[in-house]
Amino acid sequence: MTYGKSPINIFILLLLPLGLISCYGSEAQENLERQNAGTIPAVEAVQARYGSLPLSERISGTVFAHNQVVLYPEIGGTVSEVHVQTGDYVQEGDPLITLENDQYQEQVEQAKADLQISQAQLKQANARYQELAAQYNRMKKLSNQNLSSEMEMEMLEAQMLSAEADVELAEARVQQSQSVLKEQQEILAETVIRAPFAGTVGERNAEVGMQAGTDTPLFTIGDLSSLRIEIVLTAGMLNQVETGQTALIHVGSEEEGNSHIIEAELSRISPFLNTITRSTEAEIDVENPGSLLRPGMFVPVDILYGESQQATLIPTSALYSDPVTGEVGVFVATSLGTEVEPIEDNNPMGLPPLTEATEVQFKRVEVIAEGAMEVAVSGVEPGSWVVTVGQNLLSQGRGKARVRTSTWERILALQKLQRQDLLRKVLDMRAQSPV
Repeated sequence: MTYGKSPINIFILLLLPLGLISCYGSEAQENLERQNAGTIPAVEAVQARYGSLPLSERISGTVFAHNQVVLYPEIGGTVSEVHVQTGDYVQEGDPLITLENDQYQEQVEQAKADLQISQAQLKQANARYQELAAQYNRMKKLSNQNLSSEMEMEMLEAQMLSAEADVELAEARVQQSQSVLKEQQEILAETVIRAPFAGTVGERNAEVGMQAGTDTPLFTIGDLSSLRIEIVLTAGMLNQVETGQTALIHVGSEEEGNSHIIEAELSRISPFLNTITRSTEAEIDVENPGSLLRPGMFVPVDILYGESQQATLIPTSALYSDPVTGEVGVFVATSLGTEVEPIEDNNPMGLPPLTEATEVQFKRVEVIAEGAMEVAVSGVEPGSWVVTVGQNLLSQGRGKARVRTSTWERILALQKLQRQDLLRKVLDMRAQSPV
């Protein structure tokens, strides 16, 4: 079996600049070089563009639900019933947990009885006062006719003052009994833990029969329809990052084909820096369509804070640092022009056709600005075909290469793949190919 002519071997050659040779060791590398001695290397290239580069800062963020809270009981007790399960959606006020309430129910009944006694005492005090008031009115008429003594009037007035005080005391007792009853009813109501707002419950820690104290977490509840993402900004980032700038939240895996980008805005930045880390926190409010985000997730976030000056744009993978001289530059396929059409296959694992052997020249460049996936440079003209995969082969002094003319979309897709993902795909292809 001759690996120098197999499609798998060609694909492995494309992965050499990505560091896959290090996975096999120096001996495997030497063997591979001997197998390909005298051959013209295959590389992949893309056409440089002219324009401004979106400047971004890649930051890791943590997802939190709005109003995400941990629920604790207000009073201690034994759990008698659990009304919901993890993942259930509840409305505000829906019961979640019920504690045993016999003791608290008895206290409520006792408070009701005390209130009834106080109300009865108030009625008695009012009746006594009304009786004395009627006597006073009759006595006053007799006094006007000189038929009663002044002493009798004074005694009756004193009795009325005492009766009035009894009424006020009875009213105070009624109010006190009403307060005690209300307090006991509130305590009884606290034996049912209810949802403080509409949301989804999770992290269940409640079981029937367990003893729950005021420091026992029972559930976590949060509104998953609207989330916030917290990120950490260093002091240096504050010079370029500000509220209102676009934030691109990356969810899912590019390799697995379920990647999504959610666009939002940077909502707020704390003005206070941590005295130890010299960093601060920022928040991004984001809707959650399709429930792509989950509280507790770590997500990459790109903050777009501006644009570079107009310059030649190339993919990040096109940059090459010469291991001998240390010069940073790109390899340019000098004989390819604008008439060459790039391939349209956006599958990063595909093997598009190669050109005939063409001259390739190393050109030193200066990096003007760096973005997430591309850089702005000087030293190479827009429209030039710059090599993005296979520079390690060209660094061995070869002046010619066979070129796969690729699209930006394909190269950017290749850049998103991790080295271990590429290696696994190569090994899978080798395992599936006929011997």
